[in-house]
Amino acid sequence: MSEILRNSTIVGARPRIRVPVGAPVAVMIAGIALITIRCLDVVLLFNAFGVNGMHSFVHHSSRAWDLTGLFLASLTMVFIEIRCGFGVMRAVPWTRWCYLGCQILSALYLFFATWRGFYPEMFMLPGDTAGQIGYQVLMLKLPDVLIIALLFGAPSSRRFFARHNR
Repeated sequence: MSEILRNSTIVGARPRIRVPVGAPVAVMIAGIALITIRCLDVVLLFNAFGVNGMHSFVHHSSRAWDLTGLFLASLTMVFIEIRCGFGVMRAVPWTRWCYLGCQILSALYLFFATWRGFYPEMFMLPGDTAGQIGYQVLMLKLPDVLIIALLFGAPSSRRFFARHNR
């Protein structure tokens, strides 16, 4: 009976995610953390706003083109980062650079939106000086900084991506 179960194929079964053999622990932790953090961000956003709050947020965001563009850009960024998490675990070298670019872009936007008072106020952080705002952005982005350190700083991660970069 065990031979039948071991050698049989299930009709309609989904293929498993193929992780390269010998993926370092740092890469696996970074990929799983990246995906988990982004999914939790979405869940916590829905929890904070509720159904009526999300409806109101989308309704008010769709009134102006700049808010609609910002809303769609932020959703696109979340989906790109989730894709980067899966790509990192599959040893796709460009995904870690894409994730780094997304983090730099979002940190710069948060800094300048707070410093210069860009709309909407939802993205504003507490702080009056550039140093205070920079500290707040760093504290907000600390999990992402740790993921980037795992992807770029760990010697095993660098060797892993160099080996799969060919």
